[in-house]
Amino acid sequence: MSAPTIDRIAQARTAAARESWAEAYGLLHAHDEHPTRALSADDLTILADAAWWSGHVDESVAARLRSHAAYVAAGDHRGAGLASWWLRYEYEGLGRPAAAAGWLHRAHHHLDGLPPCPEQCFLAWTDAEEAAARGDHAAALAATGRMTRLALRSGSPDLLALSRQAEASVLLANGRRAEALALLDDAMSAVTAGELSGLFTGLLYRLALTLCMKTADLARAVEWTNAAMEWCEPPWTGTGTGPMTVPSGENPFRGVCRAHRVEVLDLLGAWALAEAEARLACREVPVDCLESAAAAYYAAGDVQRRQGRLEQAAASYAHAHELGRLPQPGLALLRLAQGRADAAVAGVDLALVCQSDTAHDLLGRARLLAARTEVSLAVRDVPGAAGAAAELEVLAGDVPLLRAMADTARGAVALAEARPEPALRLLRPALAGWLDLRVPYEAARTRTLVAAAFRALGDGAAARRELGAARAVFERLGAVPV
Repeated sequence: MSAPTIDRIAQARTAAARESWAEAYGLLHAHDEHPTRALSADDLTILADAAWWSGHVDESVAARLRSHAAYVAAGDHRGAGLASWWLRYEYEGLGRPAAAAGWLHRAHHHLDGLPPCPEQCFLAWTDAEEAAARGDHAAALAATGRMTRLALRSGSPDLLALSRQAEASVLLANGRRAEALALLDDAMSAVTAGELSGLFTGLLYRLALTLCMKTADLARAVEWTNAAMEWCEPPWTGTGTGPMTVPSGENPFRGVCRAHRVEVLDLLGAWALAEAEARLACREVPVDCLESAAAAYYAAGDVQRRQGRLEQAAASYAHAHELGRLPQPGLALLRLAQGRADAAVAGVDLALVCQSDTAHDLLGRARLLAARTEVSLAVRDVPGAAGAAAELEVLAGDVPLLRAMADTARGAVALAEARPEPALRLLRPALAGWLDLRVPYEAARTRTLVAAAFRALGDGAAARRELGAARAVFERLGAVPV
């Protein structure tokens, strides 16, 4: 190998070490175009990582396949095992579950039976996720415990933060919210302090934001979404010595983080910005994270529906469905707005039946139950509405966002049952909850119910005050009044 060639490879390694992925990709890709210039297994791994960061997912997979073969040829089971695990991760993102399963099996083949090593952390993480998915919380916690021990032994801040996040996810699914959030805060403090590599920073932002939304933790979602978007925006800068030194350029996590920001902006009533951000997110999301584009389309559909732009909402929900997301309860509420109440009931009922993982998606379940209450009342099925509101009450616990949803639903049912005093006792704390959370649209909707309760009690002046306050919010948001 000539001296200029060695220099280029050394430059690529240096660029990768400081996470200058576009530079590393350009150097190694140009070198790799010459078949006589063989890259080592480690350099092929760098090429795979650099290609992924640069948006060339297919090239990343191809380079990682070659790196695996090179590690196998060299008898390096740790290197081959890690390459296998990342191939499993990439194939899963590309929607190829059979290939992903095969590479996970290979990762176990390479790593099982070796002395404890950092690469086994990833297998323990997968074990925890699979155990949690089948409801075996004891096995999931045992796997995260093994993951933490391996991370501590390795001395890797990246792996330790990932193990904290993984354990938090399992604990949340097991109902141990306080313990889980303490662990999640610990992991995210390392992220926001810039102590992790770029890959693990992006990965933990993505995992934590998903977890926050599914568990209805709006305060953390707002805080970490803002931090994530600051990290995603170019130019990336660092101290020159730490792992976060990254040059200007594209960030494959940006679209994913922006999609989460759309969900937050939607709740906070920044609807024009949410819709604009949704369009950006759909362009930025990489091909192995299309579920984030689906979430952005769905959130845009919710904005359009509530503003009375029903055809645009239908198109947005259709795009979300094409990308693999069941567009409920938004689509059911759209059918209700179109006067198709029976279709609304059928849609939300089917979604409730199909939702198989309620423990991991509390907010999703709560939204379905709130919509079931609403459409049931629209078709005068008060017992059906009461049943949905009762399940929502059990689900809510002391989580502020879910508590506000449950109190609103139960208050609406009490009104339908001609019980205005109990309705008011539920709706007043619901309204206070929405206002504390700064969720204006739901607060305004709740005010209309409070107004109805006051009217039923003969207090017309109080009813008019609540309706006036609600109308002002609807007008500011551009929403169709309830």
